[in-house]
Amino acid sequence: MGFYVNAEPNVNIYVEDINPEGDKTILFIHGWPGNHNLFEYQYNQLPKLGYRCIGIDIRGFGRSDRPWHGYGYDRLADDVRSVIDAMELRDITLGGHSTGGAIAIRYMARHRGHGVSKLALFAAAAPSLIQRPYFPYGLPKEAVLDIIEGTYTDRPQMLSNFGNMIFHNYVTPKFSDWIFQLGLQASGWATAAVANTWIEEVLFEDLGMIRVPTLILHGLNDKVCHFPLAEAQKNGIRNARLVPFECCGHFLFYDQMDRFNKELTAFTER
Repeated sequence: MGFYVNAEPNVNIYVEDINPEGDKTILFIHGWPGNHNLFEYQYNQLPKLGYRCIGIDIRGFGRSDRPWHGYGYDRLADDVRSVIDAMELRDITLGGHSTGGAIAIRYMARHRGHGVSKLALFAAAAPSLIQRPYFPYGLPKEAVLDIIEGTYTDRPQMLSNFGNMIFHNYVTPKFSDWIFQLGLQASGWATAAVANTWIEEVLFEDLGMIRVPTLILHGLNDKVCHFPLAEAQKNGIRNARLVPFECCGHFLFYDQMDRFNKELTAFTER
């Protein structure tokens, strides 16, 4: 069941609600530059186990509205709050992949975990996606600047280059093209603006404000959000558990699909 939630004047967020009758709810926040469909292989399986799966398209991506502004973590976290309030969600597991993980972390800090009883981070782009003088573990800043430049000059080629980084294990050309097409569904300005947010914002202080049990799933072979980011999340979040995924890249929910689903459901039911 798909519908829209109004987040602010003239900005509506697309929501997909699978198995609304489920007694355990997971709200998924996708990563850049995709949309809620990235979690298709969770939506196919988790409802069979009694889960309600809610996927949102962050503004500028998928079927959500595409305003010119509003791509900082504060506003994106506020959009999540709008969905949680509109749907009257309580006691949910909030799950975020990559940039979606960063948004989830900001949500937990900014909104004090409203409605959330557990947090799950999947290859999260936190506490900093890029290298900084005090945090040398991320991507070089120049790599993100190249992504922004590529978005403005040849977005299909930029997305193709990014697609070559996300999997450790083989995927079929058709599957790779599907991921590519999801990226093309976003607006170019949102694609660039979120990438710029990686440069402008950090989440070190946010980590210490999380008060709920937290699961961190991260591939050891991730070329986008390097594994030391997961270790920093583990060190910064109280009551966090880190599960390394061997032979696994950035899209761990497909690279190691069965293990990912098992770890997520086991955590949710603890």
